[in-house]
Amino acid sequence: MSEVHLGCPPNFSGPYISHFTFPFPPPEVNTQSVVVNGEENLPCQMMSLDEDGDLVLPRRTKQTHNVRMTIQHSITSSIPTVGLQVWKAELVLADFMLHSMFSSSDFDGVVVVELGAGTGLLGILLARVAKTVFLTDHGKDVLKNCALNVHLNSEIFKEHATSVFVREVDWFDSWPPEVKQCHPSDERFSWTPSEVEEAEKASLLLAADVIYNDDLTDALFGTLQKLMSRGSTKVLYLALEKRYNFSLSDLDVVANGYSCFKSYLKDEIEFSSLENSKLPCFVGKLIDLTEIPQYVREYDRGNDVEVWQIRYISPCNSIG
Repeated sequence: MSEVHLGCPPNFSGPYISHFTFPFPPPEVNTQSVVVNGEENLPCQMMSLDEDGDLVLPRRTKQTHNVRMTIQHSITSSIPTVGLQVWKAELVLADFMLHSMFSSSDFDGVVVVELGAGTGLLGILLARVAKTVFLTDHGKDVLKNCALNVHLNSEIFKEHATSVFVREVDWFDSWPPEVKQCHPSDERFSWTPSEVEEAEKASLLLAADVIYNDDLTDALFGTLQKLMSRGSTKVLYLALEKRYNFSLSDLDVVANGYSCFKSYLKDEIEFSSLENSKLPCFVGKLIDLTEIPQYVREYDRGNDVEVWQIRYISPCNSIG
C-alpha cells in the first residue's frame, strides 16, 4: 500500500481519482528580434536603461501558474500491479523536475523515456515542456490506466503540441522492444520502428520507485545498458525509497533492495580513478534534496527517499 491516498475515504477499494496541484514557472518575459548587419537574429530579452543609463535586468516574478492534474490510481495492489498506485518517490522526482523547470531550460524540447511509468504522472508533468514523451511499463492493466490518465490530462500539454505515447517495455526482454508496422486495436501499446528510433534519440530517462525487487533491478539495468548505449547520449534520473526488512542472513533490519541497486553504480570520484579496461559502467551522483524545494504539497517527503543522476559510460565516451 502506498502512502499517497489523496482524498480517499476510509476502507475504499478499487480505482480512485485524486487531484494534484503543480506550480509552473510564469511565462517568459517579452521578447523581440534584433537586426544585426541587415539580418534578423533569434529573439532576445527586451532591454531598457534607467535614468543613469545603466542596464535594467528583468527579474523573474515569484508568481506561479498552478496546474491541476487528475490521476486515477489504486489504493492497494499486488506486486505485479504496483504501477496502479502513486508512490512517494514519484512525487519527489516531480519536485526535482519542477525545480529544474524553474531554474533552467534543460528539459525544454527534449525526448523523454520513462521506465516503469505506472500512473504516468511524471511523464504527463514533463509533457508541459518536452517534445516527445514515451511512458513505458509492463502489463495491460497498468498500461490501460496510464493511457486513461494521459487522456484525462491532455489539456495540460495540448498547447505545447507534445507527443505522448504509452508503450509496453518488458525489462526481462531488454531493448529494443518488438515492433509492429501499425497498432491493431488489441496491440495498442506496441511499438512501430519509427517510435523505437525516436525513443533511442531521447536525452532524458526517468524512473521512480522501481527499486524493490532484486530480479527486477537486474533486469532494469540490463535494459538501461542496451538503451543508453544506443542513439543519443542519455542521462537517467531515478528516484527511490529505501525499504527496510528484517534479514535472517544479516540478523538485522536492512534495505537489501537498495544494496542491490548501489552495486551497479560507481560514484564520480571512483570513476575518475578507473582505467578504461574497467569500462563500461554506470556512474551515479546522489542529488542533494535539501536544495530541492517541496513544490508538491500532497505528500510527506521523509528521510528515506533519494534521487540519483545516472550516466552510462562506455569505452567510446567519457563523463562530462
